[in-house]
Amino acid sequence: MHHASIRTADIHRAITFYEQLGFQVCERFTAGITLACWMEGLGGRIELLQVPQPRPAQDAFEDEHYTGYYHLSFDLTDQVTDLSDWLDQLKTQFQQATQSSEQVQPLRVLLEPKQQMIGDRVYEVSFIADADGLPLEFLRMMTTLENR
Repeated sequence: MHHASIRTADIHRAITFYEQLGFQVCERFTAGITLACWMEGLGGRIELLQVPQPRPAQDAFEDEHYTGYYHLSFDLTDQVTDLSDWLDQLKTQFQQATQSSEQVQPLRVLLEPKQQMIGDRVYEVSFIADADGLPLEFLRMMTTLENR
């Protein structure tokens, strides 16, 4: 996959949010009349597009009847040893950043880390909301079960 595209109400606020997650702007451009950029981090690339007259995003996380693209997922298996510790550090980082920038809002956790079995693997899984409220999943493979 080349990138995932995210429409945002405020590209500067969105850039600041994703920078807190470790993304960096690699290209800035316009798409028609709107501001846009590519950001790279966490093993992938996202595209942010500022929407000229935004409407609030649907609540894809809480609305069990929502259909469509649901979330981006980032695999932190090779980067962290404990998802709870990583999320606690991220909360602190966002809290400190809110004190020095109006562009940063407190981190909104949608799902605290929990274990989830998928196939023969056990994952730690957590969700947070981005600057526009869109769900982002972070997971870490904990173990592979043998002879299920």
